[in-house]
Amino acid sequence: MNLDFIPESARAAGLGAMMKGAGKLLRFVPIPQPTLLVGPGSSARLGQAVAGFGHAKTLIVTDAVIAKLGLLKDLTDALAAGGAAWATFDEITPDAPIPLIERGIDFYREHGCEAIVAVGGGSSMDAAKAIAVSIANPKKNLRSLAGYFKGLNTPIPIYAVPTTAGTGSEVTVAAVIADPERRSKLVIVDPRMVPKMAALDPSLCTGLPPHITAATGIDALTHAVESFVGNWATPYTDGMALSAVGLIFENLRTACSDGGNLQAREKMLLASTYAGMAFTRANVGYVHAIAHQFGGRYHTPHGLANAIVLPHVLRYSLPDITDRLAALAVRARLGDDSEREDLLAQKFIDGVVALERDIGIPTHLAALKEADIPNLARAACHEAHTGYPVPRYLTQQGCEDLIRLVLPPADPGRRAAKPAAKKTSARKPRGSTTSN
Repeated sequence: MNLDFIPESARAAGLGAMMKGAGKLLRFVPIPQPTLLVGPGSSARLGQAVAGFGHAKTLIVTDAVIAKLGLLKDLTDALAAGGAAWATFDEITPDAPIPLIERGIDFYREHGCEAIVAVGGGSSMDAAKAIAVSIANPKKNLRSLAGYFKGLNTPIPIYAVPTTAGTGSEVTVAAVIADPERRSKLVIVDPRMVPKMAALDPSLCTGLPPHITAATGIDALTHAVESFVGNWATPYTDGMALSAVGLIFENLRTACSDGGNLQAREKMLLASTYAGMAFTRANVGYVHAIAHQFGGRYHTPHGLANAIVLPHVLRYSLPDITDRLAALAVRARLGDDSEREDLLAQKFIDGVVALERDIGIPTHLAALKEADIPNLARAACHEAHTGYPVPRYLTQQGCEDLIRLVLPPADPGRRAAKPAAKKTSARKPRGSTTSN
């Protein structure tokens, strides 16, 4: 959707009215919420519950690192104690691509599974959702399931154990997977994909490296902020978003510097979940639209891409969201409500920049190329203008200019983000791990 030839006032009025109308309609769409088990050992309690549900066999979807580190043990011990059978598909990679999801679908069928437990970060949970909806709708390929409510049949049951505090996928209606052929992301949206139960077990997060803790934590912050400042916000989503922002500003620095702090880890898991609940209803905005393009083209980890873009989108949007940013500043304890809104709003943006600096988030994207920017901006604007209730609209040129702000500087001494490293862990045979 190229809007550059439409006057900005008309464009903003038209798209804003359309998105607000869509938001009102979506308020009536029922979105289930999973039963949440919280605290150390909750993954074992989830295993006990799943064993009691009587599935003939459960597929565990995870990655090779989690399996190698033994993070599945409490879950699988509980399944075994309950007499439940399982099979483990541990091939998930960051930004899981379509061919990998298709292998997971085949693995599910080969092992006669009836449900899925996703253990890991957003990639594992999103892969599990994509497998679940595809299994239930075998006549449709993954590309044809992308979009809103494209699957006729209800996905098979999903349970989730997040091991990072960022995506909130354990409570969301969406699954994002990579389409390497088109160098883009596919987003499948269906409220029936929300997991039935989720375990927020901080003991599974203590070994998470600081740079991943940082990027995923800002991912959660982005969810909360974009849901709060967008045009689909409701009193319910506001409450969830504000709670998430408060928890993140209070605990993310500690989680990065003291990874074994269970209290900080648990609160970050809760923040991620609250932010997930907020953006499931209120949606996101330009930060995500641009970050998705970085991920699709350069394989930049999603949380890191969000973190790099977030301050710039907030600065651009400031004139239309001053009051909302002021409220976020108060909740983040960056100021108090006796101060002027414009000062508080700027304090929030400055607070985000300071938080990112303190936890080591880079300010530029090393992989970004000037020649790619027009296409990246075009795709980002299309994604945002056709799906997100952004508070202030960008033109194609405006989006290009914003993206240029994160080009790597000429000075090699400046910090710059590196592309996601490929995993080197040996892949297990396709049979992976299977119980009787």
